[in-house]
Amino acid sequence: MTRKQPRTVRRAFSLLELMVVLVILGMMAGIVVFKTQSHLVLSKQNAARVEISKIREALDTFYAVYDRYPTNEEGLAILAKPSEKFTQGLLNKMPRDPWGNAYQYNNPGRNGPYEVICYGADGREGGEGANMDISSDDGCAQK
Repeated sequence: MTRKQPRTVRRAFSLLELMVVLVILGMMAGIVVFKTQSHLVLSKQNAARVEISKIREALDTFYAVYDRYPTNEEGLAILAKPSEKFTQGLLNKMPRDPWGNAYQYNNPGRNGPYEVICYGADGREGGEGANMDISSDDGCAQK
């Protein structure tokens, strides 16, 4: 008489199977990060354009009331300070770009009475991609 061997029930994955799954998940995560990084950069650049547009509106309001733009020494900080005419200031707070850097304000600007610049991810003049400069003179932040 031959005896049937009992079937062994497998209750866990082998180490090799787990390693294969982890490698596949890691590759998929890398692809997702690579594909979405450009969208994240673009969204930060668009946020900087919107913020520059708000700063331009505050500067134009400042000009309408005081008949001048802030000096380089006053900078954008004067827009956030309360005054007699603006008890809460023209901006809620001192503006920072999406990368956490201060906006650069120049009076006079290269192509107008002033210029507001975001230097991008690197915080330095020049660059491309995520490091691209965004200026109030670009036309994107125009009213």
